[in-house]
Amino acid sequence: MRPAVFLDRDGTINQEVEYLDNLGDLKLIKGSAQGIGMLNRAGFPVIVITNQSGVARGFFPEEFVNHVHAALSRMLRQEGARVEGWYFCPHHPEAGNPPYRRLCSCRKPGTAMVKKAAGDLDIDLGMSWLVGDSFSDLQTAWNAGMKSILVLTGHGRRTVASLGLRDRERIEYVAQDLLDACKWITGVSER
Repeated sequence: MRPAVFLDRDGTINQEVEYLDNLGDLKLIKGSAQGIGMLNRAGFPVIVITNQSGVARGFFPEEFVNHVHAALSRMLRQEGARVEGWYFCPHHPEAGNPPYRRLCSCRKPGTAMVKKAAGDLDIDLGMSWLVGDSFSDLQTAWNAGMKSILVLTGHGRRTVASLGLRDRERIEYVAQDLLDACKWITGVSER
């Protein structure tokens, strides 16, 4: 079993646009590919877990999410970075129609995506990290027994401003962006 770094997608790797439904709007956040490449070279599997309730809401089909992940993979590969696993939750507890409108354990802060990835890729969650820009990302890390990092990109600034002292103390690191988070993770792992 090995440690991994789990990443949120929108607002962490690529720029946040509410309900990304057009590949033309897909843009990497500056430095994110460099950071992922740094994790790759340090031996960390990089896994993306993302809530995509736009499927449940009827904004785009599941197939489109796969197209976005293929496009992101190409963009990252061009900069020498790679993601080992892409996992997404298409559900929402209240919006849309069945089978997508339902309570599920995969929607963050649930841990089903994390556990599936851990099983698929032989990951030790207790030694792993989750990097994201929302409170649900932090909760997912805590619920799965992982270490959490909050990035200030995407919804990160609003998230950090809304946290109480107890939750702030549970975060391992607050990073300016994904590159900063990756530098911190690799620096800690070398000690």
